[in-house]
Amino acid sequence: MLKKETQIHSQGFEYGVKHFNSPKSGDLSEIITDVLTLPTADVDFLIQLGSVYVSGKRAEVGQQVLENTHIRVHTKPRRYNVNYDWKSRIVFEHQDFVVLNKPNNIPSHPSVDNQIENSLTQLSLAIGKKLFITHRLDTLTEGLIVYGKNSEFVNGFNIQLQKKLITKKYVALVETTEKLPNHLVHYMEPSPRAPKKVSQVATEGWDFCELKIEQQKILDRYSWIKINLLTGRTHQIRSQVSEVGAPIVGDKQYGSQILEDENKIALRAQEIEFQWQNQSHHIKISEDFE
Repeated sequence: MLKKETQIHSQGFEYGVKHFNSPKSGDLSEIITDVLTLPTADVDFLIQLGSVYVSGKRAEVGQQVLENTHIRVHTKPRRYNVNYDWKSRIVFEHQDFVVLNKPNNIPSHPSVDNQIENSLTQLSLAIGKKLFITHRLDTLTEGLIVYGKNSEFVNGFNIQLQKKLITKKYVALVETTEKLPNHLVHYMEPSPRAPKKVSQVATEGWDFCELKIEQQKILDRYSWIKINLLTGRTHQIRSQVSEVGAPIVGDKQYGSQILEDENKIALRAQEIEFQWQNQSHHIKISEDFE
């Protein structure tokens, strides 16, 4: 039996993050079960999901720990539906990379509290090969994302990103029937929190954001637009179009009033073009929203 005086510190209310030092040496799962009074099956699942850390490193199933070892448990990890035929969502495959049509409401890579329910892990499992992240899409954004099969491709792709040699275009439905500017330039506050704050006024330390609206079709309640993303900040498109009074349909976080599905926004990474081994790869998916 563990000593009752084990100190438990809570942090991150929404995700139920618990911190404590192990009161004894032994099996990690058993110690968490006793200290946090959680069912053993739940603790084992949290470890498998990647929601438990030992001394700052993600824990492994069956791990043993020493007394006074720091343990962090995300007791309420964010969960995502990954019940897709992932192979059927491959748009293009090369010996060095694969291009996926990522569903909406799924992270493009492991998160701090969930290493399983994301498109990178799921696609790796589906094709039986470890894949590597090259760039990211917001969780709520659907569409084209490129994963590398080896470090050589990842490095080459990242160099092209840094030199702005990769073309990335998006389509979206936005809540306006007014004509939008063709060119948007803003500066984003360097904060890890969302919603992101952007301003047209240049501020020291804020990140430069630029995009072009190449096409706009004004419909009854909203507009369809095609965007050429020239810089790649987190939530950049969402924050920039919201700032000019045209939030993306369904994007409650940035002011949308049309909410048909709380887990879906009308934003799609529709087109990407890059070079690899002296060959151009130009990949597109549908521009239309159902």
